[in-house]
Amino acid sequence: MLKKVMRQVKQHRQFILFIGLMLVFRSAVADWNHVPSGSMLPTIVQGDRILVNKMAYDLRLPFTHVSLMKLADPERGDIITFDSAVADKKLVKRIIGLPGDTLAMRNNRLYLNGAALNYRAEPLSLTDNTKKAFSVWQEALPGKPHAIRLNDRPSRLANFGPVTVPEGHYLTLGDNRDASADSRVIGFVPRKEITGKAHRVAFSNDPEHYYWFRSERWLLPI
Repeated sequence: MLKKVMRQVKQHRQFILFIGLMLVFRSAVADWNHVPSGSMLPTIVQGDRILVNKMAYDLRLPFTHVSLMKLADPERGDIITFDSAVADKKLVKRIIGLPGDTLAMRNNRLYLNGAALNYRAEPLSLTDNTKKAFSVWQEALPGKPHAIRLNDRPSRLANFGPVTVPEGHYLTLGDNRDASADSRVIGFVPRKEITGKAHRVAFSNDPEHYYWFRSERWLLPI
């Protein structure tokens, strides 16, 4: 039996080597992640497959969180993936607060180190497939202005703080501010849990239209 197994392995060694290298590549270099929720709307939509640079911040031992070499620190505005011990799953959120920053939110308006961020409303008021009214705003986050989605009726998440981000941690928020289980729910994100930086949509399937490809989101920067 053992000889038969070894013979099969020898016959297919190139394929086995290819699979092994692919797994190492996806674990330590780059990967793509499916996004099943709307917590990052309007930047990332349900059905997106996002490309993640796993070497953006650290060179890690494959299949572990062990950092072999620090390459860079996460920056404000980065969209990151992380394995949350509190939520017990992989999450995708945007970094809003760096170590040492003091942040607060009042009626969905962010205050960073005592200064209120500026917001510019998009001209449309919209409704989603649940008939919930919302609007899209441009939030002037220093270094990375970006779009956020706000419900016309704010949720309980619309206020927090002030809080100061401890050393070795980050404060993250979803761009869909009234529907995101982010640092307002799970607390600060330890740097060691961060697994990569999302930078582009690889491709996207529309779950409301038989998972048809969304051609307009092909390789879309985020």
